[in-house]
Amino acid sequence: METNPRLWTYSSSNSPVLIPHTSILFTQNHIFTLESPAFHNVEKELHRTELLEFASKYHHEQTKLDTLLQQHQAPTLSERFPILIAGECANPYRMQDMNIGPLPLLIVRLEHLCRTWADSLDAREVKPGIHHVTIARSEGWWEQTMIGLATKPQMKAIIEWMNEGNRDSWKALKLDEGAIRLQSQSNLVCPTTSDISWDGEQETVTASMPTADGPIISNSEIFVPLHVRLGCYNNRGRIARCSHINQRDFHEKLFRRGSSFKWNEVISTK
Repeated sequence: METNPRLWTYSSSNSPVLIPHTSILFTQNHIFTLESPAFHNVEKELHRTELLEFASKYHHEQTKLDTLLQQHQAPTLSERFPILIAGECANPYRMQDMNIGPLPLLIVRLEHLCRTWADSLDAREVKPGIHHVTIARSEGWWEQTMIGLATKPQMKAIIEWMNEGNRDSWKALKLDEGAIRLQSQSNLVCPTTSDISWDGEQETVTASMPTADGPIISNSEIFVPLHVRLGCYNNRGRIARCSHINQRDFHEKLFRRGSSFKWNEVISTK
């Protein structure tokens, strides 16, 4: 499928769906859906060279990803680096506004990590504003998100956008826990609220993690934007997961009604 970014279902300011459901190549005027190659060795750990070699096998119809990039006069995969994109910067509306340039986005699976709302509000464009997404540990949890294969200028543009002019709010760091692996299927369902028990101090995921269908990307290779000024929202000791609390409900029912976890309390980095 090929479509225009402005025909995307939701703008970033009112979207209950933070990210696309399938791998795509974003360009300023078109979105190309990408088909993944067959995954054979799911226990293999991919470093950057191996990841980019594997990514070169993604295709739109019969056209390989690198060829699509060349057709749009964009840097090829050899000039790109993986960056986790868990929130509005994966929204085609926002990428078009940012004039980010051609950017491949591949679906991945988080393991023992979750997407959660940063304890901040970006009110530059709309009222009440947009909440960005950061990452926290969550033992036993899994969910789907995206990695971008970005050039260094694109990585810089993503972090600068999220920083709102404040260089100390967001940083692209490398995780020292959890796992991020390629996901071939786009229908991954995360645990429900009833799959999480709470003893007053710790959350436990009681559901069993599905069998992996893609290889792990080495944590030493992937950059992860983290909100390092205030961290993530503290929902009475619990994590406010994006998968369970959409942006509007978070803003209207939780935001500024509690405190925040410091970022290094909820995630470890290298």
